[in-house]
This record gives sequence, C-alpha cells and structure tokens, in this order.
Amino acid sequence: MYVCNCNGIREREVRAAIEAGAGKPREIFAAHQCQVQCAKCVCEMREMIQDSRALYAIAAE
Repeated sequence: MYVCNCNGIREREVRAAIEAGAGKPREIFAAHQCQVQCAKCVCEMREMIQDSRALYAIAAE
C-alpha cells in the first residue's frame, strides 16, 4: 500500500526507514531522496513512528 502517492513511498519502505532510525517524516523522505509534496501522508507517517515507539517500549519492559 502506498503511504505517499506523490513520491511513491510504500508502507514497507516507511517501516524500513523507521527501523533504520527515522524519527520524523522528513527523515523518511530523506531516506528516499525526496521531499514532501502535498503533505497528506505526514500524519500517517507520524502515526507509524508513534506506533513503532510504543511497540519498542512494550518490548523493552
């Protein structure tokens, strides 16, 4: 599934960038050598980042 239609970034690519250390949407765009276009995907990326952090916090307990 595409998260960012403007830049063609898929969900699995966003997750891979987050696992590689991206903590902000701009870092996800940088990992794919592109920039935000319409910004409709930014909220979803933020949610994915927060979900990932929550999972790591649970795993650390």
